Amino acid sequence: MFPLQLTPQSIAQELADFNKNLAEGYKNLAELGPIEVGTSDKEVVYREDKMVLYRFTPQVKKPHAVPMLIVYALVNRPYMTDLQEDRSTIRGLLEEGMDVYLIDWGYPDAADRYLGLEDYVDGYIKRSVNHICRSHDLDAINLLGICQGGAFSLCFAALYPEKVKNLVTMVTPVDFQTPDNMLSLWARHLDVDLLVETMGNVPGELLNFTFLSMKPFSLTGQKYLDLVEIMQDKTKLCNFMRMEKWIFDSPDQAGEAFRQFIKMFYQENGLVNGTAQIGGKEVKLENITMPILNIYATLDHLVPPAASKVLKGLVGSTDYTELPFKGGHIGIYVSGRAQREVPPSIANWLKAR
Repeated sequence: MFPLQLTPQSIAQELADFNKNLAEGYKNLAELGPIEVGTSDKEVVYREDKMVLYRFTPQVKKPHAVPMLIVYALVNRPYMTDLQEDRSTIRGLLEEGMDVYLIDWGYPDAADRYLGLEDYVDGYIKRSVNHICRSHDLDAINLLGICQGGAFSLCFAALYPEKVKNLVTMVTPVDFQTPDNMLSLWARHLDVDLLVETMGNVPGELLNFTFLSMKPFSLTGQKYLDLVEIMQDKTKLCNFMRMEKWIFDSPDQAGEAFRQFIKMFYQENGLVNGTAQIGGKEVKLENITMPILNIYATLDHLVPPAASKVLKGLVGSTDYTELPFKGGHIGIYVSGRAQREVPPSIANWLKAR
């Protein structure tokens, strides 16, 4: 170990440099203007309540014959998959020849207080899939479920296996009670009935604070100190602000759906124990017999690898592939490595089937 070479002069110089960078950075910050996200062209093809189904403009003359529907989580906005031109899972899939659709859940309000998981899985997802099937004259499509949306996709594929040709899950929790899952340890002891009966819909700000609290030093302090070092670069500063916009753009959660999700998945571990039900219908993972590509992040603190990898032993598919990504829960969408590895891997896997 090397001792810190600190002197009064070096400390004073470091403080002076920090203040100079901060002052220059504030000027750049003031000049940024509106932060734009979601760069890929798309059109609305179906709408129901708050939910909107988008189709992205294909980037090749003859896109893949079987379209893909992306099902994102409820707890954050789906533009993380299309954050900016050079950090876009969706753009990568389009360039690989995929025909991509995306469900945007919107922002639930008091009118949605009693929406349950049945409304999301057996309602919105099912009708979106049916719309795409009709539009392409197909019986089944490809499904890509991300995080909580992956859990929803597993439920849908188990209930309607005939409607899913291939299933891709990305950073998807399956075993919600692995020992290394801090979020699970909190959720399993949550009095969710008291929370929902008191608040109705669960505020997005409350959930966002919960996620930030899992890594309080790096997510609420250190990153803002590090920001001072990049504020002189307008491109890097704009990239940082896009991420900040997404992090704090947290929709409220429909109270009943939140209650059911916490109980069924975190507290009962329903996918592993076989007790999960959607609208009174049993979710049997052994019914998932279509090909599966399960992508997990090796450094994921929200969905530890073990929470995803358990899927292999629970499904009925004989065509199961795992793809580990060296990165974290967010890096799998926006890092340079992700742009090079994830969309091509998904596309090549689908094209082979």
